[in-house]
Formats: sequence, structure tokens, C-alpha cells
Amino acid sequence: MKKGILLLALIAAFNFTSCKENAAEKVQAENVEEAALRDSQDVVYPKLTFENTEHDFGTIAQGTNVEHTFTFTNTGKAPLVITNASSSCGCTVPTWTKEPIAPGETGEMLVKFNGSGQNQVTKTVNITANTETGKEQIKIKAFVEPKAQS
Repeated sequence: MKKGILLLALIAAFNFTSCKENAAEKVQAENVEEAALRDSQDVVYPKLTFENTEHDFGTIAQGTNVEHTFTFTNTGKAPLVITNASSSCGCTVPTWTKEPIAPGETGEMLVKFNGSGQNQVTKTVNITANTETGKEQIKIKAFVEPKAQS
């Protein structure tokens, strides 16, 4: 009797597990083709190309405010959007074109430096944009002459 019940339970378990629908049969051929087409298309990105990625202010007196405008072009195939630009310290402040830059168009990034520090100073501006790498950099440098001690 126990063997009969065990055999019936085994047959019932086998039937319940083997009657599940085959997931592969649910995949529609048109969806597979659509996904393959989508995946085969190249992703296009904007490309942020600066005329110069570094500017040297030369020798400046300590505490002298200076600024430089970096000009860039979107040499990619999609609209360029700069979402953020930040400096390596609070003495350097970048401002930039906020509107999307169409392919082939130019934009500007103004970098202001307050002349803090002494001797050779180099500051980096990190740019976050929708380019392929997502990050770009520009630099400013100056030789800051200390104020005369009296």
C-alpha cells in the first residue's frame, strides 16, 4: 500500500513539473528580429573638441582675477549636452553654454581664476557631458607672484 501511494505521488509530481509551458515557445520571432536590428545599429555620441585644452596665464600677481574662454566644437553626430563642470578647487569657477550644442556647432566655457596660491599653479576643470567617455578635462596654469611682505 505504501509503495502504491509513493508511486502515485511520484507520478503526480512528474506530471506537475513536466506540464509547464516551454518558455522558448513564447519568444516571438518578430521581437527577436527587432532586438537584433536595434542592437546592430551604431550608437552615436557627440564629441567635445576644444581648440585648446590648456591655457597659461603667464605671470600674475597674487590675488589678481583672470579669466579665459575656452571654445569647443561638437564634432560628433549627436547633440552635445554639458551637465556639469567643476574645478579642482574653489579658486577656479567655470561657466558654460547650457543649451544643447548641435553637431558642427560651437560653444564656450569661461574659466575664472582668482589668483590664489603662490609660484606655479595648475588647476583642472572636469567636464561631465553626454560624450562616449562622459568626462573631459581642460586646464589653466599661471605663475603666481606672492605679494611683497612689508
